[in-house]
Parts: sequence; structure tokens; C-alpha cells
Amino acid sequence: MFWPKNVLVTGGAGFIGSNFIHHIFKNSSFQGRIINVDVLTYAGNLENLVEIDRSYGNSRYFFEKVDICDTEPLQEIFKKYNVDSVIHFAAESHVDRSIYGPAEFIRSNIQGTFILLEAARKYWQNRKDVLFHYISTDEVYGSLGETGYFYEHTPFDPRSPYSASKASACHLVKSYFFTYGLPVTISNCSNNYGPYHFPEKLIPLMVTNAMDGKPLPIYGDGKNIRDWLYVVDHCAAILAVVKKGKRGEDYNIGGESEKTNVEVVTAICDILEEMYPLKDNPKRVNFPAGIKEYKDLITYVKDRPGHDRRYAVNCDKIKEELQWRPETDFPEGLRQTVQWYIDNPGWVEHVRSGEYKKWLNQNYGPRRGQP
Repeated sequence: MFWPKNVLVTGGAGFIGSNFIHHIFKNSSFQGRIINVDVLTYAGNLENLVEIDRSYGNSRYFFEKVDICDTEPLQEIFKKYNVDSVIHFAAESHVDRSIYGPAEFIRSNIQGTFILLEAARKYWQNRKDVLFHYISTDEVYGSLGETGYFYEHTPFDPRSPYSASKASACHLVKSYFFTYGLPVTISNCSNNYGPYHFPEKLIPLMVTNAMDGKPLPIYGDGKNIRDWLYVVDHCAAILAVVKKGKRGEDYNIGGESEKTNVEVVTAICDILEEMYPLKDNPKRVNFPAGIKEYKDLITYVKDRPGHDRRYAVNCDKIKEELQWRPETDFPEGLRQTVQWYIDNPGWVEHVRSGEYKKWLNQNYGPRRGQP
């Protein structure tokens, strides 16, 4: 079993990355250090990690504001912290943004992964007691019909600039295993949800819009299907791959919870009616006329280009080989997620207003970690 000592986490201020940092520090078997490398684009928010910084800052947790496309600073970080493992979350990840501005996705997701691989290869030389783990997505496989699943051996068939950039990075990572012998693993996950999710994605957008009385836009007929994975379960799966995964292998990670988009939005509305009733919502006075329940805010909008119809991953491999399985069913995970957004209005307001960037400058400024 592999237990890293000095873990470089890229994109650790983002949604899944910050959840992973919380998760690994809660694991009593982990006694190492986390080096969070994040350039802090719009979705990077160090407010996600305030508790971690207070508890472990400058002892076992370090933050470095570095772009993964910058070669020299990355190489310095490997040396400075004697990095023995990389868990690579950093990526531009929103499909809509990739459609209207693909260049940054190519730069960050492909070039950034290449530069990070090169930094690892040059620092580690031919060591085998190290690991480069790449976090990818089920979107690299394309789109499914009404039946069937994506398997680890399913050919890639990306349909958006985002998924194409992730597929390209997967090929690069695997090539470094075969060409240079770099110890790597790859995981392809289904749609994540949970705390700290930037409110441009479906679930946090619908929760926060509903609470504010704003429209709940659903693409097309709302029957596009996604498999939903609670982010804490995903973090547990990543840790299982890091510790026990076979080098050079891919692992699919799914929540085994297929839902249409309209089912998800309707469920959010039902949970909000229970936890945060519209009749008690202080913002109700500003809601559009005729809104009697949150479901009345649902609005169908023109479908986006290249919108894949259905994703569903088979995760038998990780269950059988690494003894991982999702522990949080979708109804319970969704309730916990909605409750988190209800309980954290300050976080939501900071993100929506951009105030978190001011907070970042005031609390961190040009701060860089110290070994």
C-alpha cells in the first residue's frame, strides 16, 4: 500500500480539490503534507480551506499561488517540498464556458498537464515510489443511448472542447507511463455534487437561484441523464486509487444514481419546500408574480450545442479491485447539499458577488507557503 508523504494537489482551492484536502486530513492514517498549488481563477476559493489553514497551515498544509503552465515555479515546488505524489485536479471544467471560449481549456487542461508531467518526470527521474494521479471525467467517452454503460475500455468520443481537452490529457498521462515508466493512475468520474460547488453548475445554481426567486433554467426537454456522485464518496475513491491502484490503470468512479436534469431540479425544489419553505423565505416579496412554489421558477431554455444525452459509468473495477463503493445515495446526498447551501449564505454571497476575491487579497495577498 502506498502512503504519500508530500502530496502536491493541483487545483486544491476548487470544488473537488478542496473537498479532497478536507477528506485526506480527516483520515487518521495520513501523516504527510499537502501542498496546494492553485492559480486561483474565478472558481478557486481559499475560503473553502479556512479550517484546514487554521489547523495545519505552515506545518502540514501549504498554499502556493502558481499557474501549472509556468514551468520554473513548478519545478521549484517539487524541490522545495520533496514532492512524492501529484493529485492533479486543476482544470477548466465548465462545458458552457468551453463552447464559447475554448482556448483557455486547451491551455490549462492540455498544456498545463504536459508541463506538470514534465516537472514530475524530471524531478523523480526513474523512481517507482512516487505517483502521478490524474482526475478525469466520464465526458471523455461521449454520449450513451437509453441503455449501456461506459467502461474503462470504452473508446474516447468527446463532444465538447472541455471533454476533448480532458481526453487529450488522459492520453498524455498514459503515454508517460508507457514511454518513460512514470508511475501514473487515472480516474474518470461522473457528475459530482456537494459542498463548496461553484454556483454555475446545475445543482448549486438551482439551489441558489430558487432561494433568490430567480429562474431555474433547464436545457432542452430536461431529459438529459447524468450519474450523480457525492463529492465525499469521490474523494474516498481517489484515495483508494492512490493507495492501492495498479500503476498505468484507469478507474471509473460513479455514484450509481442516474437522474434526468428535470428530476434533479424538481427534487431540489421539493427539498427546499421542506427545509426553506417559500412562504417563509424573506426574499419572497421580490419574487416574480404568480410564484406559489419553487417549481414555478422552472424554465426550459434552448439546448446547448453538442449536449450529450446520457452518461453512466460502470465502476465494477474499482469496487472489485480496491473495495470502494459509493456510500451516499442521491436523495440523502442532495438533502445534505441543499442544507449546506442554506447554512452557508455568506459563502454563497461572497462567491456570487466576487467578494471572495477581495477576502483572498486581504487574507493572503501574495502569500506563499513555507516548507
